[in-house]
Amino acid sequence: MKLNKKLVACLLIIVFIFNLTGCTKLSYSAKLKRYDASFLELFDTVTTITGYAKDKEEFTNYAQMIYDNLKEYHQLYDIYNDYDGINNIKTINDNAGKKPVKVDQKIIDLLKFAKEAYKLTNGQMNVAFGAVLSVWHDYRTRGVDDPVNAKLPPMDLLKEKAKHTDINKVVINEKDSTVYLEDPEMSLDVGAVGKGFATEKVAAIAYKNGFKSGSISVGGNVRTLDPKADTGEAWSIGIQNPDLESKDKYLYILDLKNMSLVTSGVYERYYTVDGKQYHHIIDPDTLMPANDYLSVSIVTKDSGMADALAKVINMPFEEGRKLIESIPDTEALWVFKNGDIKYSTNFESYVKKSYVSNK
Repeated sequence: MKLNKKLVACLLIIVFIFNLTGCTKLSYSAKLKRYDASFLELFDTVTTITGYAKDKEEFTNYAQMIYDNLKEYHQLYDIYNDYDGINNIKTINDNAGKKPVKVDQKIIDLLKFAKEAYKLTNGQMNVAFGAVLSVWHDYRTRGVDDPVNAKLPPMDLLKEKAKHTDINKVVINEKDSTVYLEDPEMSLDVGAVGKGFATEKVAAIAYKNGFKSGSISVGGNVRTLDPKADTGEAWSIGIQNPDLESKDKYLYILDLKNMSLVTSGVYERYYTVDGKQYHHIIDPDTLMPANDYLSVSIVTKDSGMADALAKVINMPFEEGRKLIESIPDTEALWVFKNGDIKYSTNFESYVKKSYVSNK
């Protein structure tokens, strides 16, 4: 496979690690060695790939394949930029109220999934919420660039924009491969689910093409595949501590294989107005930043579903827990503003190491 020059430029590191396991483990997969690669740019975050291959060239080919497919999803789901020859989410938004836009099946698949996730989460995960989110994005950007003059969006403006967030007005015509926004003032924002959905699809592509034993993390949206090829052990994946000043970087280390972990948190993307921090996760009911939790982490197989379910960060605890408990093979961890931690019934079954003592 011919290497993409951009990938080569973006690769931060490819580390060759020899198999140092004892002789009793060599029968598991003695010929495979472990490698790591990272690259920037896609989905405005860092993607990290860890996995096993017979040699450096094979792993680099896997990394190239993952990069190329993620790039395609990144461009299709972009709401800010145009790309030559590509109708993406921005193209759909630009034609709201004007005409249907012919799109790639990957966009239709995402929007169909998003509509189901909207129902599942009682409207908390709404890709048609773009009109409100764009207001917050503009105010947050200005507030970061000019903190002295940072301001909150006027509630009257937010309420007016909220009138244009009806997901039922997102019309999908699968026969013609088109998407049409009936409301000329509405816009799509797939940031709450696009990255996880893309991670799941790309992981499936990689697995089908031979990348069996590995882990893919796209900005913290983690999808693990088969266990480690040299030991047969599960992948150790950490849940970040939202207290960034704590000596413990993680709250828990989980053992995961063929599972996803997604954390939605309020501790990284925010701006400050009159000494108070306002983060990027907006409650569709109050139109203000969600205020109950520091973070919510979801463990389930499908990375797209994990991304969508992480929006229980907007729900009252009992409502969110009821939802999580109703979905098979799905667990959640809630970190409250006061530092309390609660989790779903079988969450502990995934815990390898804990740095906390309360539930």
